[in-house]
Amino acid sequence: MHKRNLKFHEAIREAIDLSMAEDLDVYLIGLGVADPKGVFGTTLGLQQKYGSNRVMDMPISENGVTGVAIGSALVGMRPIISHQRIDFAITSMDQIVNQAANWHYMFGGQISVPLVVKIVIGRGWGQGPQHSQSLQTYFAHVPGLKVVMPTTPYDAKGLLVSSIQDNNPVIFIEHGWLHNISGHVPKSLYHVPIGQPKIIKEGKEITIVSISYMTLEAIRAAEILKKDGISAEIIDLRTLKPLDDRIILESVRKTGRLVVADTGWLTAGFCTEVITRVVEKAFKYIKSPPKRLALSDCPTPTSPAVANFI
Repeated sequence: MHKRNLKFHEAIREAIDLSMAEDLDVYLIGLGVADPKGVFGTTLGLQQKYGSNRVMDMPISENGVTGVAIGSALVGMRPIISHQRIDFAITSMDQIVNQAANWHYMFGGQISVPLVVKIVIGRGWGQGPQHSQSLQTYFAHVPGLKVVMPTTPYDAKGLLVSSIQDNNPVIFIEHGWLHNISGHVPKSLYHVPIGQPKIIKEGKEITIVSISYMTLEAIRAAEILKKDGISAEIIDLRTLKPLDDRIILESVRKTGRLVVADTGWLTAGFCTEVITRVVEKAFKYIKSPPKRLALSDCPTPTSPAVANFI
């Protein structure tokens, strides 16, 4: 049977499209969502289809607009707010961390904030320190927030649909280097469960836990290891929070070795969380010290040539 392929950015756009068609309470707001480039292609044509009342551009006032989105969520709407770069979302941390993340808890579960914050991470074309950070661990640290980071087009669509339908705030993070990869994506409105890692490749001698774009690098690494007779198991985390670590623990109990790869910085990064859980819960199975693979603790240089060495 012929499989239908879409690019990563097309899968995201389709998830938004189908969700808006199904539920009139879903709307999209954000800087550039109606621009000709449509936030790296993820929002192209949606304003023409649904009108400017449901697909709204916004001024460069991230904290204020996020507050508007949270207010609308509190009265029953399901906003998707696009901050483009994760760096820009930092200016709305008060609304995301102090407000959206806490309302459900503060009111004893009687109030929910069904909000999706859609943001992009990753380097490229000399964007410099303020447009290329990978700050996913910031959000994963906050109780009340869910953090989703898909790798494949299939997971991107399914996880975004699940995020839009979730009654709690979800930080949906796309790596810019994934937007043009292709993969199988069904036409239907389907769900990928939030919080469940996925085994990409089975192996026996080492476990590689990877996040977002680093899953592609893990696959390349596994191919090189195979030439040396080493069988690697790859687990795509897909969600940072909530994190179901059972698959990871089972894998490490089998292989005895662990490498964790992330796009963020090394110190206090999410690699540390994964390794800590394994050490706490499966220490006796570890045959060698776990390893972290992440970025050096340095801002991204504006020069692409220099950035390649950081």
